Amino acid sequence: MLATSASASPSGKWDARYAGEHVHDTNYYLTCCGGGVLSCGLTHLAVTPLDVAKCNMQVDPVKYKGLGGTIKKIMAEEGSAALFKGWLPTLIGYSAQGCFKFGLYEFFKDFYANLAGEENATKYRGYIWLAGSASAEVFADVALCPMEMVKVKVQTSVPGTFPTELFAAIGAMQADKASGFPFRSVVPL
Repeated sequence: MLATSASASPSGKWDARYAGEHVHDTNYYLTCCGGGVLSCGLTHLAVTPLDVAKCNMQVDPVKYKGLGGTIKKIMAEEGSAALFKGWLPTLIGYSAQGCFKFGLYEFFKDFYANLAGEENATKYRGYIWLAGSASAEVFADVALCPMEMVKVKVQTSVPGTFPTELFAAIGAMQADKASGFPFRSVVPL
């Protein structure tokens, strides 16, 4: 098929990056990355108290039985600030995950569409988008993994047994060879 002016690259050949309403150039991909940082990083940061409660309920279901009771128990034992333990690795980790998830999804969609060619890109759009999403998610989970490991350890450790400051927590995780830091949790992610 001949390339149309709406989907032709500067070379005149069909290119998925030029097929949509907006040209998918570096600025487009970076804008998608920025959207991912804001949407994933900030939303996960906002629900940190729920995450602290959930993680503690998973680690000690005998002590922490329900969401409301868990939140009250954590506040009573450690103070209300304890509901925000791990906020910085949460923000960093999920911002990185969102950056790769949103930005690379768009990149991989275009990449796979170009590999397939114009006709197949339309015919197999759903599969191409699925492959783009799966590919982006691999990178997103690898980017999230180190901070997720730190966040969970900070949020679930008995007070005073593990550092809560980010760089001290990273150092403690690195020193503990059994933790598998930084990528042991990639598979569960």
